Amino acid sequence: MMLVGVQVPEVERFVPWTEYVEIAACAEESGLDSLWVGDHLLYDLPDGTIRGPWECWTLLAGLAAVTSRVTLAPLVASTSFHEPAMLAKLASTVDEISGGRLIVGLGAGWNEREYRAFGFPYDRRVSRFAEAFTIIRALLRDGRLDFDGEFYRVQDTVLDPPARSDLPILVGSSGPRMLSITAQYMDMWNIWFADFNNDPAQLTPWMDRVDRAARVAGRDPGDITRTAALLVQIGDTADRRNNEQPIRGLAQLPAALDGLATAGIEHVQLVLDPITADSVARAGATVEAWRQRG
Repeated sequence: MMLVGVQVPEVERFVPWTEYVEIAACAEESGLDSLWVGDHLLYDLPDGTIRGPWECWTLLAGLAAVTSRVTLAPLVASTSFHEPAMLAKLASTVDEISGGRLIVGLGAGWNEREYRAFGFPYDRRVSRFAEAFTIIRALLRDGRLDFDGEFYRVQDTVLDPPARSDLPILVGSSGPRMLSITAQYMDMWNIWFADFNNDPAQLTPWMDRVDRAARVAGRDPGDITRTAALLVQIGDTADRRNNEQPIRGLAQLPAALDGLATAGIEHVQLVLDPITADSVARAGATVEAWRQRG
């Protein structure tokens, strides 16, 4: 059965913690499988305003404490925003708070504006990611590491308490170099809706790219769980103001989910527009009806 979760609000509007709690409760009560949190710091919006979301790992820890069933994950955590050993520590801590419900989503980041604003280096992001990824996965899997790289150095680092042995690592990138770095080790892969034009029929070349990278790495492509974000506009009121092509209306969602399942997607992140407790509850009811249909 394909799993279906929902992304929580990011910068669509100001969202207080109490609303996140309400959204999380609606996701659990409606039978959705997961909550996904973007990891960004600042955006310049098309209307000229500047807006930033709450910090990702802190928010995940809070959501872990107020939920009991749904999987939780960053979509995806930028390895540039924390020293990699510290990011491994954050992930293992949130996983403990959640009772083992975390997916560690990782990526190299892309929004230069927030890098400059918060003082993180933007150059050579993939090279920096490669070293960070090595440190993070080694600490999560083995618990101890010495590493002396070009960008990062750790000495006799011990992740204690240790992470659970089956804590899954998801990679949010489709670039050939990123896939070559991660294909040997990732448990899950994600594609953002804009990359495949929010159209399940256009997923095949992207899935083939992951298959090829897995084979080059000596892995069975079937061992990598495929996940995809899907943009769904609910009703006539929209928070997003750009050229994205949403699935328009919940009546169209079952067909889109069928298409994603046919393409080989095993876990979907619904990006609802607007993202409110009501829209999450309505989407959950639609997903449940889709599942009951068989």
